[in-house]
Amino acid sequence: MNSDGGYESYIANSFILIFDVLMLVMAYHLYSIGEVDFPGMIIPIFALMSSYGPVSALANLGTTLQSTAASGGRILDIIEESPETEEITDKSAVVFANAECKNITFGYNGEAVLSDFSMKFPENKIVGVIGKSGSGKSTLLKLLMRFWKTDKGEVLISDTNIENINTSNLREMESYMTQETQFFKDTIANNIRIAKLDATDDEVIAACRKASVHDFIMTLPKGYETNVGELGETLSGGERQRIGLARAFLHNAPFMLLDEPTSNLDSLNEAVILKSLKEESSGKTVVLVSHRESTIRIADKAYSVEHGRVS
Repeated sequence: MNSDGGYESYIANSFILIFDVLMLVMAYHLYSIGEVDFPGMIIPIFALMSSYGPVSALANLGTTLQSTAASGGRILDIIEESPETEEITDKSAVVFANAECKNITFGYNGEAVLSDFSMKFPENKIVGVIGKSGSGKSTLLKLLMRFWKTDKGEVLISDTNIENINTSNLREMESYMTQETQFFKDTIANNIRIAKLDATDDEVIAACRKASVHDFIMTLPKGYETNVGELGETLSGGERQRIGLARAFLHNAPFMLLDEPTSNLDSLNEAVILKSLKEESSGKTVVLVSHRESTIRIADKAYSVEHGRVS
């Protein structure tokens, strides 16, 4: 057995079955020698048989309680957690014009990831950020999203510190595609529509065309109504990535943050995605993070990040 609880349940069920057989044999023997009549044989047998379910449930109770207690503990831990950044609600609305990181220093658990880091993101430009894993590229995007606060320096959008921008306003201005696209057990259409809950079917399809995933979706048995399974388990890495890009297109924010949007794609699909991204970036500022030089080639300006600094 895989666990102590499963082994105990197996032993308990085995004993129940053994006693059932013994009861049948004993009842038949007593009936055959005339010690009991027919009802006297049948009633005890039915009584024992009907006790199997409750006894089996009781045997499994310990395992169930352990699992329930562990799940409850995890839920309570999440409830008791406090957010890294508080939601801002009382500021004036800001319209996106440009973004800038000014002399940022940030680290995890005392270990610096970005040190005195500065970078500008002009309006209507694609800015490429290239560097090895662990150089701070993804951290940069999360600071632009205000998932964390900087230790030093400031992040500016339209020359306004993001600490002075309403959280909902900030989310409206930014489209963020993560390295790992998260899925829910629902249809492809609903998983894409997360980026814009009131999006029409035509808007979803248009976003998928931009991300070069529409043709693939139409080959599925139910098209956009196909269920992707838990965590998108029915999709390949490249398919999940293109659906993540479709979400970013659907949100249609003026400031797009793309974290390794082509890392799971072959060179042909990468070229198709980059062509679409270049064509659809008009009127948007795009931060394109990648470790691939081929991806960064479409950028109007490219920065290399190494050891938390721009080089």
